[in-house]
Amino acid sequence: MDTRSVAAQGRGRARRAANSTAMEAGARAGFVARGVIYLLVGALALRIALSGGGKQADRGGAVAEVSGSPFGGILLWALGLALAGMAVWRLSEALFGQTGPDGREPAKRAMAAGRSVFYGCVAYSVLSFAAGDSGSGSGSSDRQSQDVTARALDWPGGQWIVGVAGGAVACAGLWIAVRALLRKFHEHLKLSQMSRRTRRAVDFTGVFGGAARGIVFATAGGFAVAAAIGHRPDRSKGMDDTLRSFTGTPAGPWLLVAVALGLVAFGVFSWANARYREV
Repeated sequence: MDTRSVAAQGRGRARRAANSTAMEAGARAGFVARGVIYLLVGALALRIALSGGGKQADRGGAVAEVSGSPFGGILLWALGLALAGMAVWRLSEALFGQTGPDGREPAKRAMAAGRSVFYGCVAYSVLSFAAGDSGSGSGSSDRQSQDVTARALDWPGGQWIVGVAGGAVACAGLWIAVRALLRKFHEHLKLSQMSRRTRRAVDFTGVFGGAARGIVFATAGGFAVAAAIGHRPDRSKGMDDTLRSFTGTPAGPWLLVAVALGLVAFGVFSWANARYREV
């Protein structure tokens, strides 16, 4: 058997694994885990809006909430493994394409690769925290963002690098919000399996939640651009400080209430994806 035959067999096995029941289960578990994180972040943000204090409203705060719950250690392992399943599924999309007629387009495969790296990093941080590394998983996103920005600004051309990265995040946030408002998520859902009431609920949580999520990303990207322009790493904000910044607008804490409820809605929408997503 020549080398090309062996390589072809290897690709065939990899493709069958990507389309396997185990891969589908990993993807659906990943959507459940994503929903848990956004639901907790939204709840923490709502607590900040209504009381003016509370724990950090970001992934670290969500991990800390899970850790402090009954059977928290077991739940953290389950959460981390589910997110790892999401990362592997996104990697399979990058390698073999997504479902749908245009799923093999280079742009979509590149986005799937980026999402795979993102969820892989999140899964690693959660699993590290579950394994006893208290400095991982529950760390402040604000401090991490400022540390990364400070290091990047010290590089040659650092201001341009941070500015472009911040602009990319801001554009990604706007793209997420617009796609949600246009209900582009319909392309990936098994709408025919939903009742009319379920579809209305999915549409509401998808539009409201996706728009809120996009606004948070766009705002965080804007802060990164401001940090680059002023060469001020302290102006860069993670999710917690980004959410808290909404209370400084003319709408006061009520804007944060709306965004927090939107993040909760996105968590629920993620659970709907776990049930109805085309995988």
